[in-house]
Amino acid sequence: MDIRFFHSLSYGVYIVTSMEGDKPVGCTANSAMQITAEPAAIAVSVNRDNYTHKVIQDSGFFAVNVLSEASDPGLIGGFGFRSCREVDKFAGVPWHKEQGMPVLEGAKSWCVCQVTSQLETETHTVFLGKVMDAGVFDAAAPSMTYAYYHNVIKGTSPKTAPTYVDPAEVAALPVTKTQWVCTVCGYIYEGDKLPDGFTCPLCGVGPEFFEKRSVEVPADEAKPVSINGVSWLCTVCGYIYEGDELPEGFTCPLCGVGAQFFKKQQADTDANTQWVCTVCGYVYEGASLPEGFTCPLCGVGPADFQKR
Repeated sequence: MDIRFFHSLSYGVYIVTSMEGDKPVGCTANSAMQITAEPAAIAVSVNRDNYTHKVIQDSGFFAVNVLSEASDPGLIGGFGFRSCREVDKFAGVPWHKEQGMPVLEGAKSWCVCQVTSQLETETHTVFLGKVMDAGVFDAAAPSMTYAYYHNVIKGTSPKTAPTYVDPAEVAALPVTKTQWVCTVCGYIYEGDKLPDGFTCPLCGVGPEFFEKRSVEVPADEAKPVSINGVSWLCTVCGYIYEGDELPEGFTCPLCGVGAQFFKKQQADTDANTQWVCTVCGYVYEGASLPEGFTCPLCGVGPADFQKR
């Protein structure tokens, strides 16, 4: 099954909220739709593992906050990758009540609904709600689509999202790369566009002799890898950036936190790992000692080597 089919469906990005007594709760969702216009009815899909699901069932009410391309991307990660059981997702987030439900002031628009019925699937509940009230904060801002979230913000879905796909499956998909082929000598340049003033390094002709083409390559051939095996792990949502250094002013594209929330990880590579013999001081360079290795100077085994 080609999981790219599901990426081709159209979705928005929403924050579904409700109230548990005086406590606001909410979660990120990408499955919401208008069912009828008169009377107005909205349907949303919420994973049964989400705490928000329980609160909606208990209260019988929910609000749908529509995010725009101008909305803070941190809202998506903050409401999507953490649980209201453990954290206050609304801390530091401007909000107020409408019809008793929490409405995010950073959203494009909102509606408040009363649950009228629900449909159970294997993992999610589809809540059908009668719209009690609705409003718009920013009519001019384009609504954020799921495609925009994936392609521009480079975000992924939490495991409880209706459209969640295992990142390992996505990472294994072929990658489309842009190539420029010299029609004179066949030289291939890889990149979205040819650099200014570019000439073929083999035959010297200019850009007018290059033809653009797109090719699919295996994911492992297209994956950028740090020379030194360095990656940076977001301690909030788990996003991983691969590279020797985080770019200046970097923020997590998934949950919006800054560089201070990233933890440097470094894999062992032949270039950055040494093994020192504690007996004679001999140094072996490599990610790991070969099987059956003994020191060429004093003959001791791997147990007498210290990694650095």
